Amino acid sequence: QVQLVESGGGLVQPGGSLRLSCAASGNVYTIHAMGWYRQAPGKEREWVATVTSFGTKSYTDSVKDRFTISKDFDKNTVTLQMNSLRPEDTAVYYCWMPRTPPASAVWGQGIQVTVSP
Repeated sequence: QVQLVESGGGLVQPGGSLRLSCAASGNVYTIHAMGWYRQAPGKEREWVATVTSFGTKSYTDSVKDRFTISKDFDKNTVTLQMNSLRPEDTAVYYCWMPRTPPASAVWGQGIQVTVSP
């Protein structure tokens, strides 16, 4: 079993920054990729960013140039630096580890990020 635990969420004003961290524990073995999803109230969960073991990073369009994902897979961690935050970034953010088969992907419990004056 693999567990993912997020930290670093909270309340921030528009234009501010937050840094989310996620630590994996348990039977981690080799990490091929980790990432983040988010779910805003009344909306479906959406993919935010992914980083692979090769260092390849990808982002959804709405966060490009504002969010940066980074990894330290030797320590089983991934972080999401969020800058220039907007009210529409308000959501519960979930750490995610894809596995094979896809149905066995691992999810964190989620952490609240609120962007409000």
